[in-house]
Amino acid sequence: MLTRTVVTVLLAVSGALAGPAIAPRTCGTTISEEKLLAHEAHFQANKIAKTEAAAATATVNVFWHVVMQDSTLDGGNIPDSMIADQITVLNEGYAPSGLQFVLKNTTRTVNWNYFNQAGLGTSVQTQMKQELRQGGVADFNVYTVGFKAPADAGLLGYSTFPADYAGNPKDDGSVILFSSLPGGSTDRFNEGKTLTHEAGHWVGLYHTFMGGCSGVGDMVDDTPAESTPASGCPTGRDTCTSAGLDPINNFMDYSDDSCMTQFTPGQSARMADQLRTYRGINI
Repeated sequence: MLTRTVVTVLLAVSGALAGPAIAPRTCGTTISEEKLLAHEAHFQANKIAKTEAAAATATVNVFWHVVMQDSTLDGGNIPDSMIADQITVLNEGYAPSGLQFVLKNTTRTVNWNYFNQAGLGTSVQTQMKQELRQGGVADFNVYTVGFKAPADAGLLGYSTFPADYAGNPKDDGSVILFSSLPGGSTDRFNEGKTLTHEAGHWVGLYHTFMGGCSGVGDMVDDTPAESTPASGCPTGRDTCTSAGLDPINNFMDYSDDSCMTQFTPGQSARMADQLRTYRGINI
C-alpha cells in the first residue's frame, strides 16, 4: 500500500495511466510530506514579511553550465543562441511575478560522466556541482546534461528548494535536459518550459498535484487540487471534488510545454516570500 509520501515519478506514472496514452513529463524534484511540513514550519517561524522597501522587480543572475560529452549539438554542446532563447522564455513566465533572470556567465565543460550520469542523488551530480557552481545564495545555477543513464529515462530535470541552501550550498540549482531548451529535440518538451518549472522549485514552489486530493497540497490557495499530474493538455480535467478544475496550464504541473502558460497570484506571492526569507532577494 502506498503511503502519502509524494514520489514524483510514481505520480507521473499513475497520471499517465489515467490520462492520454503519451509519455508524461518527469521532474525528479521530490519531497516527502514529512519534509514539506518541516520546511513549512521553519518558513513560517522565520518568514521575512514584505516591506515598503521591497522592489517591484528583482534581478536574478544566472550562471549557466553547458555540460557535454563532445563538441556536437547531440552531444550537449548547445549554442549561445539557444541559451538566450531559454532566458527569454524564463523571463516571459516570471514577468508577472516581478522576477527577471539575467545571464551572468556561461561555462562549457566536456565530461562524459557528467553529461550522461548526473542523475538526481548521484555522486556524479554532486561532483559536477562542486566543481562548477558559481555565485552565492541569490544566484541561479543551471546545468544542462544528457540524462543517459537507464535510471534517468524520461527525466527532464530536477532542482533544489530555497530552504535547502543553508545545509548544502554547493548543491543549489537546477539540472535540466539540454534538448528541452527552445528548439531542442525533445518532442512536446522543447519550448523551454522545463527550466521555468524547475526554477519554480528553486524559488520555493511545489508541484500543483502535491498531496493529491486530500494531502497537504502545494501551500498555495489559488491552485486547485489535482489527484495526479496532468499529461498532454487535458482541457477540462477535474480529478478532485474540491472547487476548481485541475490547473493544467500551470507551470508547476506536468503538462506539455505548449499547455504551460501561468503562475497564479498566490504562487507569485509565495515565491516572493521564499526569496526574501531564504535568498535575500527583496521583492
